[in-house]
Amino acid sequence: MANSDHYPFQAHILQLEQDGFLTRTFRRLDPERQQAVIDAILDEAIDKGPARINIKRVAARAGISVGSLYQYFHNRAGLLDFAIALTVRWTTASLNQYRDALAALPLREAILAYVMGGLEWSKEQAAFMQFFARAAYHGETPLSQSLVRPIAKVLREMINEMLIQAAKRGEIRKGVDLEAVHRVIYALTIAIADSQLLPYLNNYFQVTDKKMSVNRTLEAMVDLILQGIGSSKK
Repeated sequence: MANSDHYPFQAHILQLEQDGFLTRTFRRLDPERQQAVIDAILDEAIDKGPARINIKRVAARAGISVGSLYQYFHNRAGLLDFAIALTVRWTTASLNQYRDALAALPLREAILAYVMGGLEWSKEQAAFMQFFARAAYHGETPLSQSLVRPIAKVLREMINEMLIQAAKRGEIRKGVDLEAVHRVIYALTIAIADSQLLPYLNNYFQVTDKKMSVNRTLEAMVDLILQGIGSSKK
C-alpha cells in the first residue's frame, strides 16, 4: 500500500452516499476500514491504471473479501467513480480553505506560499499525488475530465484571485491582461512544483540540480513575474 497520511474524508462520505457513489454499508464502516478500501482502490489504479482495476486485487490490498466490496459499491466501475469523486471533493475543499488567505498576501509572498505550500502538501499526500500524476501525465483520458480538470480549475482560479487582489492593491501595472497572465503563471508554477515531485519531469525541465535549489529557481520565477507585470510604484 502506498505511504500516505489518512485523508480527512469523513465530511464527504454521507454526501457521496446520497449521490449514489457508495452504499450505506460502506458509510457505516469504521474510518480505518474505509481508509483501507480507499487506499486499495488508489493503489490499484496507480499500479495498473484506472482502466485495468481488478476487483480481486483491490479486495486483497484492502484485506477484505470480494463480496464485501460489492456490498460497498455497485460494480467495478463504481470503485473508481467513488475514488475520483472523493478525491476531487476533498482536494477542492482543502484548497479553497487557503484561497482568501493567499489572495490577501502581497503577490510575491502569495506566489511563494502557493508553490511551497503545495509542494509540502503533495509530499504528505503521496498516494494522491501519484494518482493525480498518472491521470495528468499518462494520458488517462477519462480521468483528465473527471479528476484533473476540476482540481486544476481550482488551482488556476486561486492564482487568478491572487492577481485580482494584487491589482486592487496597486501591485500590478494597469493594462495587464490578467486573464492571460494568470494562466501563464499557473503553467510556470506547475513546471517548478511538479518537477520536484516527479523526478522524470525534472530531467526534462532542468529546474533544479545539485547546484541549483528549488528556492533559488522559485525566487527567480517570482522576480521575472513581478518585473513583467509589477507596478512601478514604490
